[in-house]
Amino acid sequence: MSRLIIVSNRLPFSIDKNEGKIRQSSGGLVSAIKSFIEHQQNHPAFTEKLWLGTMDATGEEWQQAVANNTSVVDFQIQPLFVEEGLYNDYYNGFSNSVLWPLFHYFPSLAEYKPVYFEAYKKVNKAFADKLIENYHEGDVIWIHDYHLLLLPQLVREKLPDATIGFFLHIPFPSYEIFRLMPSQWKRSILEGVLGADLIGFHMHDYVQHFIQSAKMILKIENQFSTIQYFNRIIKADLFPIGIDYEKFRKAIINDLVKTITIKLEERFFNQKIIFSVDRLDYTKGLDYRLEGFKLFLEMHPEWLEKVVFILNIVPSRDAIQAYADRKRSIEEYVSTINGKYSTLHWQPIIYRYNHLDFEELCSLYQTADVALITPLRDGMNLVAKEYVASCFDKGVLILSEFTGAANELSEAILVNPTDSFEVADAIEAALTMPLQEQRTRLSFMQKRLKEYDVIKWVNEFLEQLKEVKEEQEKLKVNLLDRKITDEIMQNFQVANNRCILLDYDGTLVPIQRYPSLAAPTPELLDILRQLSIDERNKVVVISGRDSKVLEDWLGQFQITLVAEHGARIKYPNEDWVEQVNVSSEWKEQIKPLMEMFVTRCMGSFIEEKDYTLAWHYRNTHPDLGFVRSRELRNSLLQLITNTPLQVIDGNKVIEVRLIGIDKGNTAKHIIERFQPDFTLCIGDDTTDEDMFHELRRLGYTIKVGTANTAAQYTIPSQSGVLPLLKKFVAIVNTDG
Repeated sequence: MSRLIIVSNRLPFSIDKNEGKIRQSSGGLVSAIKSFIEHQQNHPAFTEKLWLGTMDATGEEWQQAVANNTSVVDFQIQPLFVEEGLYNDYYNGFSNSVLWPLFHYFPSLAEYKPVYFEAYKKVNKAFADKLIENYHEGDVIWIHDYHLLLLPQLVREKLPDATIGFFLHIPFPSYEIFRLMPSQWKRSILEGVLGADLIGFHMHDYVQHFIQSAKMILKIENQFSTIQYFNRIIKADLFPIGIDYEKFRKAIINDLVKTITIKLEERFFNQKIIFSVDRLDYTKGLDYRLEGFKLFLEMHPEWLEKVVFILNIVPSRDAIQAYADRKRSIEEYVSTINGKYSTLHWQPIIYRYNHLDFEELCSLYQTADVALITPLRDGMNLVAKEYVASCFDKGVLILSEFTGAANELSEAILVNPTDSFEVADAIEAALTMPLQEQRTRLSFMQKRLKEYDVIKWVNEFLEQLKEVKEEQEKLKVNLLDRKITDEIMQNFQVANNRCILLDYDGTLVPIQRYPSLAAPTPELLDILRQLSIDERNKVVVISGRDSKVLEDWLGQFQITLVAEHGARIKYPNEDWVEQVNVSSEWKEQIKPLMEMFVTRCMGSFIEEKDYTLAWHYRNTHPDLGFVRSRELRNSLLQLITNTPLQVIDGNKVIEVRLIGIDKGNTAKHIIERFQPDFTLCIGDDTTDEDMFHELRRLGYTIKVGTANTAAQYTIPSQSGVLPLLKKFVAIVNTDG
């Protein structure tokens, strides 16, 4: 059994320093996780739950508050205390003056100050140290939100086998917005998040934006929502956060809620109530919302004195100047509207700048005829869901189409929040909507919220996190570990006739932007030299490269060179031998088609060899390159029908060559010639799979990378190949 460790910027409690008491903080994450913990006290998967986060107090104040509140929580709390100045640059600085505006599509408000990012790194590191200090083997770590984007990788570096989930509660922006961040910052953020095993978002769009940014900046590979990054597979998926539906339904019969509700109904007798509750934030579109309400009053004077708009703003980030300016602007606008339309016994807007108790909030939800929820951009917006859950037999939700909740609450009146006329029309439609239609719309939305509540949300995320770890473990079965490596070395040492077949690009050298840049390094040349001087070793470089390049780069050694997947072979001290005797006129039919795709896909290029034509798209926009490669492949397959040609779908390359010329057949002939008692084959591409199939039962086959393969074993990345070959060199030198 394991523990569940929740990690968030703030603990779900703050200290009332006047009374020395602990008070629950507000926010969607706090409500969601606390609801889950309260409902799952005996969760079979976890022996304990621990919540780690910062506390706006000193250690002494926290201890005193705990002493005054003996039974505050049903889970362990691990506070992190951060020096005030550092925390300010991390929280008000990088988190909320860089990430928040940028991720919510307000790039002009982002302040790219290096001191902010340095503070962000330091606080994330402090979180990592605290987490690692409290970690027990088998714990499940769930990290939350944009304040801790670096944390998953910081933990992964120290706890490589840990189970780590990450959830982002705000939007992830499109690549065109995300790329505005300084280069090192955006790389660090993506690398940080990819330290997790499962990455959760509220919406499909956010998932795709994240994957697209990672593809463009880190050059990751993905298949749908599964990401391959170094030696790990990572899943990115959507999990729209739910609410504690039953909690809000039960509030309908809560005595205190009833009392407050009755008072509200008496006060606003014969008036329709429009209600909004938001944190103070420029992303909430409050100016546009007020403009929409003002236009409604202008366009529909018959509603004067018959409707009231209760606007409650929850204090947030007052220390940031942009927020203080926003508060002043809103209050001035409220005063302007009230000054214009108020009478001696009625004012259209009742404005509050304060926190709401749960009972007050539920009373407003139940009393309001209309909820006006129109942020300019919102990751989810749980207020909309809470309002729908709280409605008993009436209520209309007006919701911004730019919220995550809009995907689930499609029966709401969806509006563009910047279109004040549309908002005004929506208010009039909501106030005049027939009761039966209100109930019908509510029933559909309530059913959906009940079925996918916060408990389902947490359980689904944790279940998928478990599945990702199981899939990672399956891949580890084929990973070339120390035990298998030792076995290979022992068999190599006792063998008298060894054959080592090595692919070149992606195996002996990293994949480069252009083939000409992949010249062998001095380290590689030294390894090949030392291996080849031992007469027992038959070293074979079997590549898609042409014979001239291989001769220029590697011809000085006593090794076998195979060009263009087997079209030409050169054994030591022999000349190049042609393996095919077919005219190359076919290339004149294929090349114009490839050239057309070069013009249609910027960054792609053609590599022409004696027996092969290759269209490379490794330097193109990932999505465009892949789409064009599918189009080219389909066109080529139609063109080569009833010809002796084949289309090979390689690693960011489409190749056309003669049927029967492949690494599998070539490797088989080489083995038949050398008759080795030890065989090793290493490759990284789909073209190497032919070798793996042919040699699987004849020796050791190793795939570079984590893709599906016929090879017996895998090495996570190309960087692991040369260290492995050096082990063979060490044996050669010892025996010599």
